[in-house]
Amino acid sequence: MIATIHYNSKKYKIDLTQPIDISIPLISSESNVNAWYLGPPKIEPVKEDDWVASVEDGAVVNFNNISFNPHSHGTHTECVGHITPKVHSINKNLKQFFFMAEVITVAPEKLGDDFVISKKQVQTALGNKKRDAVVLRTIPNTKEKLSRQYSHTNPTYLLEEVAIYLKKKGIKHLLVDLPSVDKEKDDGELLAHNAFWNTNGKLRLDATITEFIFVPNSVEDGSYFLNLQIAPFENDASPSKPILYKIE
Repeated sequence: MIATIHYNSKKYKIDLTQPIDISIPLISSESNVNAWYLGPPKIEPVKEDDWVASVEDGAVVNFNNISFNPHSHGTHTECVGHITPKVHSINKNLKQFFFMAEVITVAPEKLGDDFVISKKQVQTALGNKKRDAVVLRTIPNTKEKLSRQYSHTNPTYLLEEVAIYLKKKGIKHLLVDLPSVDKEKDDGELLAHNAFWNTNGKLRLDATITEFIFVPNSVEDGSYFLNLQIAPFENDASPSKPILYKIE
């Protein structure tokens, strides 16, 4: 199934039968990826008296409740409503779902007791390319990212200068394989979030940040088309399933 896409006066071809899923699935387990000091997500059958809504336990259907936090428990896409007093919904503000994206790989730099991503690194990786979205993969890139417990570990984060640079470059969608673009404990400054969404000026309501992705090592750096899929939650963030398509 080959699709031809007209984008900025050029034609591109992608194979829709070859999606590259860069989301982390949510599972009801202690091994589910986790951050922000919460317990694991729960997926469990409804129980009422002696009745359990599980076919294995004699019911005619499986009928599960799911309890999770999108920011803590897996791949999620968030809008500026994540950090504003006014409630902004990702479902109402993300209205386009297909974008030209650039996958870049960066090795975090040591800064004091932290590991960070700097503007120079991202600028070098992107060059003069103009893209709608940037997919940032950090190294080392191991499958441990699928189940890592990030709370109290001071994970890698982006310096504010990176977010400012991406905003000025017109990047609308930033995807990272980290629990946050900001430092785990930063006294609530959220410098990268605020800079990317331009909270000191005109809010970038149509810009999104996607965290907790996983880009396999088999995916080469370069240009792809991105299908950014979200669940229709009226919330600042939603579980999401970003899909990359290699350009033929």
